[in-house]
Amino acid sequence: MKRIALRPFAEEDLSVLDRFAAEPEVLGEFQWSGFADPKVRRRRFAEDGFVGDESTALAVTVDGVVAGMASWEAADRGGPAGGCFEVGVTLLPDFRGHGVGTKAHRLLAAHLFRFTRAHRLEAFTDSENAAEQRVLEKVGFHREGLMCQVTWRDGRYRDEVVYALLRGEA
Repeated sequence: MKRIALRPFAEEDLSVLDRFAAEPEVLGEFQWSGFADPKVRRRRFAEDGFVGDESTALAVTVDGVVAGMASWEAADRGGPAGGCFEVGVTLLPDFRGHGVGTKAHRLLAAHLFRFTRAHRLEAFTDSENAAEQRVLEKVGFHREGLMCQVTWRDGRYRDEVVYALLRGEA
């Protein structure tokens, strides 16, 4: 059985992070929105190592190898600071479809409910991304609704589905 874990990014991981800005297949059809500054993640790493009050990103590892990233950012929606986070997991292509994303989502939710005051976790995904919707539902997130034409990708606006997980549901 492979060991899936979350850990802070290290300097030696930066070449993997660069791929998210430069290789469309790394983010995949539902997340790629065009080429971006390949150095933006390096600047963020130099600033705070991707661990901050407003947002954080951790490496998802499989047997110690970086397989992707798990992230969260504050989305307090008028409630107390730290009460709501938008979460996401992005995996490199070789690690998709093997249960890594499900485990990473579970680890992320457990981490946030244990070490923060989060009451609500939110996840947004393309309405056509059935695989991600299945993962979120396996982890316990419930579908809350559809946001019509909210994301621009591939030359048109796309619908997004919003999911949530509350502290008492985890």
